[in-house]
Formats: sequence, structure tokens, C-alpha cells
Amino acid sequence: MNSKTEEMLNRTFQFAVDTLKFLNALPPTTVNKVIINQLAKAATSIGANYEESQAAESRVDFIHKISISSKEARESKYWYRILNELLKEEKQLAQIKVLVNESEQLSKIFTSIKLTSQENKKKK
Repeated sequence: MNSKTEEMLNRTFQFAVDTLKFLNALPPTTVNKVIINQLAKAATSIGANYEESQAAESRVDFIHKISISSKEARESKYWYRILNELLKEEKQLAQIKVLVNESEQLSKIFTSIKLTSQENKKKK
């Protein structure tokens, strides 16, 4: 496994852990429960699908898993944007800013991997 792959596996894992820790600290209001559930699923799915992509059965399977990682990163950003509007505590807002940025970066990286893989597939 190359160093970039290891870095992405670590980043996606850390993003999931950071998200779960953040969500665990939120009060379990009716609204928060919906967001917590959706964001927890999206944030953990990014790394899970990237992990699965490393054992893809074909290039098409690899591209599919990478596409899911990208979509889940975008979804995570969406839920964080909602939390950004709902929460008032400065510490939470600062954490959200960091996590939104990471979700944006992950989405861009996975989109780039997907596009490169699709191009390489066409060349063969």
C-alpha cells in the first residue's frame, strides 16, 4: 500500500472518529437526534467505502466505492452546515469549521480519484 493510500485511510478514519466524538457531546434533542443519526452514518461511510475500495473486485467496483466516499463527504458537509446554523457555542462552531473543511477536502480528493480512475479505464 502506498503512502497516499495510507494517509487517506488515516484521514477518513480520523474524520469519522472526530465526528462521532463531536456528535456524542450534543444534547439528544429531537432535532439533534435526526442530525446525529444522519451525520454519523455519512461520516463513517466515507472511510468504510474507501477501505472497501482497496479490495475492489474490478476498476468499476473501485470507482463505485470512491464515488460513494465522495458523496458521503458532501452529505457530511451538508449536515455540518445545518449544525452551524443551529448551534451557538463558539467552541462547537470552531469544531464545525474544521470538520466542514475536512469534508470538503475529502470530497475533492475522492472526486479527483474517481475522475482519474475513469480516464484510466477509458485508456485501456
